[in-house]
Amino acid sequence: MTSSTTPSSAVPSRRLGIIGSIVGMLALMAAVLPHWVVPMVFPPPPADQIIVDTGHRIKERVIARVKGVEYQAPKVEKSAGRSWSETASATAISLGLLAILLSVLSLIFREERLLAGVAAVLGTGAIAIEISFVMIGALILIAILYVVGNIIGLF
Repeated sequence: MTSSTTPSSAVPSRRLGIIGSIVGMLALMAAVLPHWVVPMVFPPPPADQIIVDTGHRIKERVIARVKGVEYQAPKVEKSAGRSWSETASATAISLGLLAILLSVLSLIFREERLLAGVAAVLGTGAIAIEISFVMIGALILIAILYVVGNIIGLF
């Protein structure tokens, strides 16, 4: 009879990979959800109001420059929606970086590679989404300034 004693293979730990995956999922949620939820709770002002306000500020700045007076920009109060969006962006990027760190530590401690990869992808995805929203916002701002500039004859 043969003994059924087989050498047991050590199962790699999964702790850091699981924690990293959870943190990465939270980062992804912090990156995506606020861009849909915050506008519903705190609706932004209408686009035509933003364009008119921007046009007035540019006009005042040009008039101040022509008169040789230093332009004093009016103090604008941050809206609650903007504060929430900025907080969510910082949270998403921070959690994304933490997920990537946990992924690297998981690989260093020779844990399961699949969970480490999931954590890294989720963290990187959250950061990429945040960067893409910032770039889209910058492009929209440039387009609005160009339209206002054409209206008042700067270009």
